[in-house]
Amino acid sequence: MTSETADTSATIDFRSDTITRPDEAMRSAMAKAEVGDNVIDTDPTVAELEERAAATLGMQAALWTPSGTMANLVALCVHLRRGDRFLATRDAHVLANELGSGAWLAGGMPEALEHDAGPGRPSPSAVKKAAGPRKAPYYALRTTLLCLENSHNAAGGAITPPDEHAQLVATARATGLRVHLDGARLWNAAAALGLPPAALTVGVDSVSACFSKGLGAPVGSVLAGGEDFVAHARRIRQMLGGGVRQGGVLAAACLVALGRVSSLKDDHANATALASGLRECGWDTTEPETNIVLATVPDVALTIDRLRAAGILTLPMAGKVRFVTHRDVTSADVAETLRRIKAGPR
Repeated sequence: MTSETADTSATIDFRSDTITRPDEAMRSAMAKAEVGDNVIDTDPTVAELEERAAATLGMQAALWTPSGTMANLVALCVHLRRGDRFLATRDAHVLANELGSGAWLAGGMPEALEHDAGPGRPSPSAVKKAAGPRKAPYYALRTTLLCLENSHNAAGGAITPPDEHAQLVATARATGLRVHLDGARLWNAAAALGLPPAALTVGVDSVSACFSKGLGAPVGSVLAGGEDFVAHARRIRQMLGGGVRQGGVLAAACLVALGRVSSLKDDHANATALASGLRECGWDTTEPETNIVLATVPDVALTIDRLRAAGILTLPMAGKVRFVTHRDVTSADVAETLRRIKAGPR
């Protein structure tokens, strides 16, 4: 819904910020996109997106991918040798939502780190302990990669601030680990902090970022890093079937999305209003840092069913009910959601 007056009979969809649909401006850009064969030589619109995204993320080069899952998988394939262990926070997307592809296709052995420094964040000491000695004997398991996630989906869109990010990267460097940043919602973290996205990527070897979460693009992510890394990543993407031909039609939507990062503040404001209203209704919710509200309820499945019966769509996440605000949910929709919840059982 885009109207500031909510339809009291319409379904309000908080399942994810991936459900947004391209608006007319984005569809027009897609229709008019200059295209070429992005495998044989290049697609000019894809090339423009990759150049702009690399600059925005503070990296040397970038590679467009059809999805964030592919972007993360390509990164792991480049960074890991078969049998290497990689570290990531518990419930991180690379561990919980990518169907084991990091182990199956990249050949890595995952190790989950607890959120001992705050929601979505491991402590430097935990990273150091899990990494083990910098020079392990040949018969010992070798840990080579730290995967960070900012913002952290399962932790309720929690942000890792720049100072803590710097400490984690420094610890990784000191223990011989490379660093990949899953920045699917990095735009949200940057918008919430009032910082350029590049301020949150300092020191990493690679970073992925998504355009179909909250920014309205129908599909597409980027994977950014050094020039040699991206050259290798481009080959891995081709192996995985990501060599889209006239990809400029899709990249055009991503270019429009890239210009909308500041609008994410509206989603954050709506999430804050939703969380506050839910608490007034007696719900147990934390204060959202970005656009994700997690509610602790006695029975997650029952609550989701009751919300659905009231025309409110949500999903479970980390044992809680997850509400995600996005550009297709207005402040009027949030108010209508709270009205429906107050009118019915939880």
